[in-house]
Amino acid sequence: MTALTYWPGIVHAERPEPVDLAILPPFFNDLLGELPWWNTAWRVTQVEPAYPREVASNHDRQKNRFTEVSVPGTLGGDAGQELAFSARVRFEGDRLLRFQAKIGDMVVGPALAEAGRPDPHPFGAVLRKLMDNRGVSVGELARKTFRAMATINAARTGSHNPHPVLVREIARALDIPEADLAAIAGVDETDGDPRTAAS
Repeated sequence: MTALTYWPGIVHAERPEPVDLAILPPFFNDLLGELPWWNTAWRVTQVEPAYPREVASNHDRQKNRFTEVSVPGTLGGDAGQELAFSARVRFEGDRLLRFQAKIGDMVVGPALAEAGRPDPHPFGAVLRKLMDNRGVSVGELARKTFRAMATINAARTGSHNPHPVLVREIARALDIPEADLAAIAGVDETDGDPRTAAS
């Protein structure tokens, strides 16, 4: 992680010793190689010192649990093609939490679901946490929203994209501002709302 945290452009209390960045291309190539669809003919050929996006801090009023950095570089392919490459790495201590790469204009990263299956919608994890925090079961939320348990379970597991009407009903059932939950779910709170249909 020393190479990832080498930020020569940042003002340090003590100037850090130069770090060998040559270990980063194999590190990123291994991460990209784990993607089942990745073409291994494309390799990270060069990287530059990391650019910090978030720095871990022990300050009383701001304790970040992780560090996130962006590492710019170059990706090379067959026939001498080159693309701009930027890796965003989130880690805590020596533990990798997340990896994402921007290659040209495309953003890539590891999928949460196994190959051939769609990734769960991130709203599912939020809904699951909200329900758990309030001690609300799938059956209870289904009764409060007048929905089938299968519908609530699909929203909770992220297997279906959240519909604005369902999000609004869940917000009312959990006593959460509708606009807030709609923003979290990434839906337009007015879609399908009969109160806005006439306007």
